[in-house]
Amino acid sequence: MKLRLVALLALGCGGLSACSEPEDTENPTSLAGGNAAVTAVEPEAIASNPFFAESPLYLNYPPFDRIDNAHYLPAFERGMAEEIAEIEAIASQPAAPSFENTLLALELSGQLLNRVSRVFFSLAGAHTNDDIRALEQRLAPELAAHTDNILLHRTLFGRVKSLYDRRDSLALDAESARLLEQYYIDFVRAGAALEVDQQQRLKEINALLAVLETQFSQNVLSEVNEMAIVVDSREELTGLNATLIAAAQAAAEERELPGKFVIPLLNTSGQPALANLQNRALRERIHTTSLARGSSGGEFDNREILSQVLRLRAERAQLLGYENHADYILEDQTAGSIAAVNQRLGELAPAAVANANREAADLQQMIFDDDQDFELASWDWDYYTERLRADRYAFDESQLRPYLELDSVLQQGVFFAAEKLYGITFTERTDLPVYQEDVRVFEVYDAVGTTLGIFIADYYARPNKRGGAWMNSYVSQNDLLHTQPIIANHLNITKPPAGEATLLSFDEVTTMFHEFGHALHGLFSNVEYPYFSGTSVPRDFVEYPSQVNEMWATWPEVLANYAVHYQTGESMPAELLEKVLSTQKFNQGFGTTEYLAAAIVDQALHQLSPEQVPAADEIMAFEATALRSAGIALDAIPPRYRSTYFSHIMGGYSAGYYSYIWSEVLDADTVEWFKENAGLNRANGDHFRRTLLSRGGSEEAMKLFREFRGRDADIQPLLERRGLN
Repeated sequence: MKLRLVALLALGCGGLSACSEPEDTENPTSLAGGNAAVTAVEPEAIASNPFFAESPLYLNYPPFDRIDNAHYLPAFERGMAEEIAEIEAIASQPAAPSFENTLLALELSGQLLNRVSRVFFSLAGAHTNDDIRALEQRLAPELAAHTDNILLHRTLFGRVKSLYDRRDSLALDAESARLLEQYYIDFVRAGAALEVDQQQRLKEINALLAVLETQFSQNVLSEVNEMAIVVDSREELTGLNATLIAAAQAAAEERELPGKFVIPLLNTSGQPALANLQNRALRERIHTTSLARGSSGGEFDNREILSQVLRLRAERAQLLGYENHADYILEDQTAGSIAAVNQRLGELAPAAVANANREAADLQQMIFDDDQDFELASWDWDYYTERLRADRYAFDESQLRPYLELDSVLQQGVFFAAEKLYGITFTERTDLPVYQEDVRVFEVYDAVGTTLGIFIADYYARPNKRGGAWMNSYVSQNDLLHTQPIIANHLNITKPPAGEATLLSFDEVTTMFHEFGHALHGLFSNVEYPYFSGTSVPRDFVEYPSQVNEMWATWPEVLANYAVHYQTGESMPAELLEKVLSTQKFNQGFGTTEYLAAAIVDQALHQLSPEQVPAADEIMAFEATALRSAGIALDAIPPRYRSTYFSHIMGGYSAGYYSYIWSEVLDADTVEWFKENAGLNRANGDHFRRTLLSRGGSEEAMKLFREFRGRDADIQPLLERRGLN
């Protein structure tokens, strides 16, 4: 059992780079070929349930072709029952507590529940359907109660505490000693030391939160699909390239809207189409629709849910002895305290806003130069930014796309950089089943030719896929169970019409490199215990390796290798390549400001006591006040996520969205180290892998950074990168 099991939070993007947040199947109510409803579990489905034993496929790869919706509920029920029986056996054994009979036994428990949870929650994000969504709602309180039954088990906690109290006399190796310490901390932070009546209230809160958080996330996905923008004529789409127009036409046909066009929304405030659409009225309609999500009434309105979640989180934090939810969360992160996070956000915001205001003045001047007299609005920013980019650097994003074909970026860019740095190689596997036809599978080999793990690439958007980009693990590496990693990356790239090439924006290229940084963190894991595997590190550290991997997207040797014309095979012209590199600081005022605004809203919402939490009809006003108080309320730059569609804070980033900027301090300093040491070579990659990527959570995070860098991080490279110095 891993005490962090049930949340199974995927690692995503959505931080300072324009990483992510959207979608496909012909039959969205079936999964991997199965269509049995969760309420109709047939005996034969139970008898043949693929979760009841380890997968017989290579490296325990999930048997997606054998998994039906009907298999999930029996597997969850049996998995929970088996784990509770294992927990009772550990707690009630007559033998005195030892590391082996308590901690190791806990690490080995719950394997069935772990198998089904990893697949179910991965596909609930990547390939959901009505049955899965219904089961998510049903399971949320049951799984929360199951976790509480373990973490609040007084006898079990007594055994763990007994070992913790005499930890210095147990002669444990460093990783085992850390495992004991972390288990003890997890039990205490979950409420194991509370009185019985306090624990009962804690269980009630956890059950309520599980339901509300699931409903919030499902509302976000439902409303994104519901509020897709319907356009009546091709003329209104002037400015979009032919591929995107064709995709919009295909999306309309799927919705049985012949002759029309549909522009799907992504779960960010800004929308990609805004950069190219010449029709200002349509830009305004798209953006105002996006900003209104979750707060405009109707069945997907999230204001009441958010208010309840905030109040319950704050109550739980105080029950556990903390001032508020942020205080509770940050204690367990590298930041350590509210004061540290507030200071970092506060010192960065003024410089970011100053940069943004300078950028806004340039864009406003372009509007005046067009003999227009309107004031720059949020739906204008991307459009005039692209025009300014074209004027200032004599190119625009549309010139890049023919050189950024998806497979070339993946294999000649992402994989190429990894091979140069770490010596790993990739072979595509078409014999392993997938849950959707566009998904690709690669076996990953280490430098000596042995199998390192499996990488799953799921890159296209579809209506039953949640917004964003993220990484998740189907099987995690650990020596205790002798398992090798199976890691997946998910993006939301618009799929072109059949027969056409998938041409990316440069933001999508950066996102692909970013998410593969998470994948490398999982693939290179070399730890003893499941608890510490791969990305099992603090949230304000986990984005660091993925942000570092973004650097290779623009590294000249890598960029030259993948940036070739999809039709002619010609390399990107040197002058265009130089322009790409010269624009790295372009529009950074906007990018930093929209990110910081979201991070500040997250902190403001979670630094409240229960009594201070705004009511549903006050949520949006509270958000506006928080931004004004922080000096970052710019009408032309809304937060990257407004609170009512801020999916991160319903997952693993509540009071944690600051993590991207916190991690980027480490990232920027690490990029300087690579540059100082000749960049893309095996010696550098092997050092980064050995000292940091392979260690997972087996050491304190900042200790790993110091082992890699030789000192504490310097913030100056970040300030220079973002023009904040």
